[in-house]
Amino acid sequence: AQTTALKSGALRHDIHYWLGKDTSQDEAGAAAVKTVELDAALGGRAVQYREVQGHETEKFLSYFKPCIIPQEGGVASGFKHVQEEEHKIRMFVCRGKHVVHVPFARSSLNHDDIFILDTKSKIFQFNGSNSSIQERAKALEVVQYIKDTYHDGKCEVAAIEDGKLMADAETGEFWGFFGGFAPLPRKTASDEDRTVQSHTAKLLSVEKGQAKPVDADSLTRELLDTNKCYILDCGLEVFVWMGRNTSLDERKTASGAAEELIRGSDRPKSQIIRVIEGFETVVFKSKFESWPQTTNVAVTEDGRSKVAALLRRQGLNVKGLAKAAPAKEEPQPYIDCTGNLQVWRVNGQEKVLLPASDQSKFYSGDCYIFQYSYPGEDKEEYLIGTWIGKQSVEDERVSAVSSATKMVESMKFQATQACIHEGNEPIQFFSIFQSFIVFKGGLSDGYKNYIAEKEIPEGTYTEDGLALFRVQGSGPDNMQAIQVEAVASSLNSSYCYILHSGSTVFTWAGNLTSPDDHELVERQLDIIKPNLQSKPQKEGSESEQFWELLGGKSEYPSQKTAREPEGDPHLFSCTFS
Repeated sequence: AQTTALKSGALRHDIHYWLGKDTSQDEAGAAAVKTVELDAALGGRAVQYREVQGHETEKFLSYFKPCIIPQEGGVASGFKHVQEEEHKIRMFVCRGKHVVHVPFARSSLNHDDIFILDTKSKIFQFNGSNSSIQERAKALEVVQYIKDTYHDGKCEVAAIEDGKLMADAETGEFWGFFGGFAPLPRKTASDEDRTVQSHTAKLLSVEKGQAKPVDADSLTRELLDTNKCYILDCGLEVFVWMGRNTSLDERKTASGAAEELIRGSDRPKSQIIRVIEGFETVVFKSKFESWPQTTNVAVTEDGRSKVAALLRRQGLNVKGLAKAAPAKEEPQPYIDCTGNLQVWRVNGQEKVLLPASDQSKFYSGDCYIFQYSYPGEDKEEYLIGTWIGKQSVEDERVSAVSSATKMVESMKFQATQACIHEGNEPIQFFSIFQSFIVFKGGLSDGYKNYIAEKEIPEGTYTEDGLALFRVQGSGPDNMQAIQVEAVASSLNSSYCYILHSGSTVFTWAGNLTSPDDHELVERQLDIIKPNLQSKPQKEGSESEQFWELLGGKSEYPSQKTAREPEGDPHLFSCTFS
């Protein structure tokens, strides 16, 4: 995966999954599904690329210097058993940035490409008479890489010129591996190449796992529905477009349909590229005859009418609401979001490093220390901070600040230090963590001892227990799930919620929420309760089981919880005697 920071401070992710030429259909399908799941974990805005051995995209190859040389065989697993072999003669063809393993045979050679013959004691570079100087220079880098990687830098290298007579010993030695010199055939384009290149773009809608052609005279943006997934078949490139209102399962199904399309039409060179609505690539947009400069996700008329009706009851003028949704003003983080993050949970006087999978999952009864490093204008910048949970104990609050201060001192005070309290986190904090979850209770010894002494009932979150989460935020790179009391009075018409009890999962959407809010719920659901199907509930049409889990119906607010306005900054001078 490649992560790039955009000018807005948000992150753009490119995810590639690579399929070896001998991979099985099951393994290829599993890789596709895992890529979709990884995209969901990263916020659902990644562009996903399917890479096939020998036909990788230029973008993928640019990550590897000077090239990729796939190994024969594979990793021993339930699918296959691999036996280690001694060095044997291998031959590669260099085509631009592609280095492809070809059969060790005279029939593989031609005048247009450059070939590398890797023997036990010597590496030969065969330069086709029609190859360019740039291709030869690139091949030299590959030869050096093979020498250093597979021969510990201890083998000879020889350059063989196509068409040169058997005048020198190295040329004779090279042709000796092929049983002697003989003229080479002319290279011709394969039927497969011609078929793929002449392919016209076709748009297909994925419905119930089946790809059905979309009947249209020309390709326009209006053909794409935010509630569906589509396949744009361009021959060599096959795009999967995923609407922002589609579920994770629908996206997996669409990916499977694209894989099946390629297998069914026998096009091994075709590349699958997945894009999410709102984050399409320039190449994808160029396939359409018309594509608007800015595309807003459509708000359903049903949702607009409900909001309009509610506002009318409050005596507000709602003229024009049914025509356009108001522009959402998102705060800018003003911090580079491509840095490295480490998080520790405070446990008494010690601190415990959290694995990457848990470093955005905090408990209200605990305190945390985080260190974030990111590229500055002329040097690496460091931010060291503490997060103080509302239910944390005093001793661990002191320990957290003390440990953070010592970390700043050890860096000769080059780091910026921050103290952040639950419920008052700044936008920079959420931008660093992106997907942030706050659970009830705590895991530290200090918190556990405190509730035992005070005989307070244990309320720490458990995966199998009853829990209600309020989902909030401005987008996939700034979203939070806050656990609240699992009672009806915790609901609010301005938010979406996740309610789970064991394997039963509900999502609840208030009448004042937008499609963007609904998307955030799906993202957080993939983190809190992955691989479980939820039961969507709309405000006003809930099931009896939903209310039973919350202990019955009750009144709840409809206005969004307002953050306290930021006060003016104050500068304090500290004097130590």
